Amino acid sequence: MRAVAALLVVLAAAGCSGAVRVDPPSPQGEAAAACGRLARLLPATLDGAGRGTSTPESPYVAVWGDAEIALRCGVPRPARMAPTDQLQEVDGVGWFADPERPALFTAVADPLYVEVTIGGGHAAPAVLADLSGPIGQVSPKTG
Repeated sequence: MRAVAALLVVLAAAGCSGAVRVDPPSPQGEAAAACGRLARLLPATLDGAGRGTSTPESPYVAVWGDAEIALRCGVPRPARMAPTDQLQEVDGVGWFADPERPALFTAVADPLYVEVTIGGGHAAPAVLADLSGPIGQVSPKTG
């Protein structure tokens, strides 16, 4: 929970130059392997924003623009997500929209969860659509 709050602060305060601090998750086993595959499939641009860099460097983190969009692969299941919650399906991938953080979305793609924070006036539907393809390719249940 603190990592999500810290990420949102980083996104809000991000400047126009240099690497952005994003705390990487520590996935294990199948999730770590799937995240490694996902890292190679992520797009160079999202909603018009080019890939940026984060610190510390991690294969489990990707940022676009001036950290307007940040992805963390292999995060734990969202604490607020109940078994009865409806997921938004985008190109075969289910997305959990955090009701208390409108910029935070989590892809539920066995064996991993992929957290995406979208800020800077970017269109969430476009970003989620562009990420659903690669996420679906690394998830045996969606791909």
